[in-house]
Amino acid sequence: MKLLVEKSSLSGIVPVPASKSHTIRAVVIGSLADGESAITNPLVSADTLSAVRVCRGFGAEIETEDEWVVEGVCGKPAVPTGVLDVGNSGTTLYLTMGMAALADGWTTFTGDDQIRSRPAGPLLEALNSLGAEAVSEGGDGRPPLRIKGPMRGGKAEIDSSQTSQYLSSLLLNCPLAEGETEITVHNAVERPYIEMTLGWLDEQQINYERRGFEWFLIPGGQVYDGFMKPMPADFSSAAFFMCAAAITGSELILEGLEMHDSQGDKAIVEMLRQMGCAIEDVPGGLAVRGGELAAGAFDLGSTPDLLPAMAVTACFAQGSTLLMNVPQARLKETDRIRVMHEELAKMGAEVEELPDGMIVTGKPLHGARVDGRGDHRVVMALAVAGLACDGVTEVATAEAAGITFPNFVELMQGAGARMSAG
Repeated sequence: MKLLVEKSSLSGIVPVPASKSHTIRAVVIGSLADGESAITNPLVSADTLSAVRVCRGFGAEIETEDEWVVEGVCGKPAVPTGVLDVGNSGTTLYLTMGMAALADGWTTFTGDDQIRSRPAGPLLEALNSLGAEAVSEGGDGRPPLRIKGPMRGGKAEIDSSQTSQYLSSLLLNCPLAEGETEITVHNAVERPYIEMTLGWLDEQQINYERRGFEWFLIPGGQVYDGFMKPMPADFSSAAFFMCAAAITGSELILEGLEMHDSQGDKAIVEMLRQMGCAIEDVPGGLAVRGGELAAGAFDLGSTPDLLPAMAVTACFAQGSTLLMNVPQARLKETDRIRVMHEELAKMGAEVEELPDGMIVTGKPLHGARVDGRGDHRVVMALAVAGLACDGVTEVATAEAAGITFPNFVELMQGAGARMSAG
């Protein structure tokens, strides 16, 4: 699908969809729990439905009506009868690799082309050290993967420099292993997402000890209980509307956002404020008002998913903006540093690519034919850029937005965006 975008002015109230990160964690914990769980206001997207499909493969019974109801397996995942396909969902792959290590038999994981290019070696090594058997079929640490449990516990080291999801997988699944697990962590990135996982453990009253993000001790033989929990609105998705308001000088009210939530991408609020955007709390959400933007320097090490939207915003700021400390952005659905450099350059942007980020110097952009490369966040970021450009911007592979944000175009149109499928 191609998306056609023209210069627009935005206004109105935008109901922000639910958090993907929370929804997938809810599905995983509900599937492992003893009893029934109810997930209210879930994000319904390709990624979260991948999590549902995979957890059903482990024996969980999941109904996906308006409220998702999950009947868990009481810590004893069944051995899947076929290959588990995670689609495009890296979160599903990594978090359920630990679930596979609890099952008494072999599980095989695969996914789409992007998933089969993503690394999993450090998590495979950690699961092996805990008594599971975990291998990459190609011998390169990438899917397809085969994992056999049950893991017993023990000592594991994990290099978490590529993604926080390796550690989150261990934190979610090791409490259900037979024995005690001691985890030593190196180079922990995306720490707010680790805190999100720990917040779920705390709500479940799971026992663990920790020293910062470097060391965890988790007793085995614990149990998750069924729960009822609403999913909060997603700051990662809201970022595209915030940045759209910022670069078009518009005002939007984003409904459902809660600054006390553990999502790391709420950092977008302070980043945009530093650039000159007015953002304030209003009943039920946040009001965002754009205007003249100034360049800044931003560490995205904890919030790599913000890179595409922030790269676009920086194009419309006075001066040169540094986006740094985010080498793991090269290991997402695409190499987002390289892709955003190449695609924004087609629109006239001045971008210097760095090993761990980029420098973007603000200047007027123009409409162009660009390619989202099948990466949902790249697609949405390029569409946002088109809202502030003269001429028409044509974004290829725009269907990828549905991976996390199926009604992105609909909500943009509702706010006044001149945006349509072509």
